[in-house]
Amino acid sequence: MAESGMMIAVVAGLWVLWCALHSLLISRPFTGWLQKRLGGNFAWYRLVYVAVSSLTLLPLFLYSLHLPQQMLFAWDGPGRVVQALLLGYALFMFLGGAREYDMNYFLGLRQIKAWRRGESLPEFSFTTNGILRYVRHPWYSGGLALVWAGGPVTTVSLAVKSVLTGYLLVGAVLEERKLVAALGARYQEYQRQVPMLIPRSYRR
Repeated sequence: MAESGMMIAVVAGLWVLWCALHSLLISRPFTGWLQKRLGGNFAWYRLVYVAVSSLTLLPLFLYSLHLPQQMLFAWDGPGRVVQALLLGYALFMFLGGAREYDMNYFLGLRQIKAWRRGESLPEFSFTTNGILRYVRHPWYSGGLALVWAGGPVTTVSLAVKSVLTGYLLVGAVLEERKLVAALGARYQEYQRQVPMLIPRSYRR
């Protein structure tokens, strides 16, 4: 039992470390400091960040998946309907967000194109169209649904799901602060009109 508890603590610690590094490497203080030192080459940073985040996430996920663990909850019987609805909701949120977000900017491709043309790096574009009329952070909202609907709850996955839930909630709050700092009163008005994670109809 003690060995199992230690293993779960180690796994949770690894996920906390990944989440912390993922947030730190995209934080405004760090990126501002890095941009001063890299100059124009900073245009490549977003692409490298996305690649490193993805490549480090995969082995951590596979390691957690293959650890010995006990089943706590499974989506059986009528529960599969709930699971399917949550997964469908997550997919809807991800696709809706992808339609409105500038994916070339998100992946760093737009920054690289601007650098090659000798142009200044593009700024983040803010929009309230599509799914963003109903929820401010569709990817965080869909991510929470995916975390809990994606597979059964085991002694190991419970720790992982709890860490990721905390990460998504804290990440949404930190993202809000960045957007308020960048957009000011415009974003604060948007906050008053549209919920952060639970969709509802837009109030004019």
